Amino acid sequence: MSAVQLDSLDLAALISSRLCHDVISPVGAIVNGLEVLEEEKDPAMREIALELVRKSAEQASARLQFARLAFGAAGSAGAQIDTGDAEHVARAVAADGKAELSWDGPRVLLPKNKVKLLLNLLVIATSTVPRGGKISVTIEGAEPATAFRIVTSGQMVRVPNGVVDLIAGAPENGHVDAHVIQPFYTGLVARASAMAVTIDMEGETVVLQAKPAS
Repeated sequence: MSAVQLDSLDLAALISSRLCHDVISPVGAIVNGLEVLEEEKDPAMREIALELVRKSAEQASARLQFARLAFGAAGSAGAQIDTGDAEHVARAVAADGKAELSWDGPRVLLPKNKVKLLLNLLVIATSTVPRGGKISVTIEGAEPATAFRIVTSGQMVRVPNGVVDLIAGAPENGHVDAHVIQPFYTGLVARASAMAVTIDMEGETVVLQAKPAS
């Protein structure tokens, strides 16, 4: 199956749609909480609304900071990103989810596309444990041979349908939309980083790996 080629404007539009989808929920909750604060006089209800605003603002901030590294420029061409920053934004987003995140790897500077790849693999890893579980991230080796390994386990762990083909750039139906742009984009970043990505079921776990392409 031949790889799908997206126009740069279409790719930007689909990524933008995906990012808006990720932040619209907490932003909407902030708006709802503020409306309650404007109308509600009961102290207990106001405190509940205020807590909703606080939590939702934290969620929105965490998701935007994650998106900045995973999808944004995050520096000029050829820039490097601290894996400690990647861990920080990953933990902030994970704190709002159902999966427990562990991170094992040195704090080093890596080419920005490799860090973007790692974070996008983490998004895919989260989708393999829809009812929660554990996600273990490992960074191995030194540049230029750095490799990533993410292992997930939990209730109903599975590899989402079509995700392997999307990473390869060849969706089964030959179509890419906002719902599937993230794994497709992950494949683009992997190829730009000269990294090979594999996703496999191993027993009751899903293993995602990215290694330098041979």
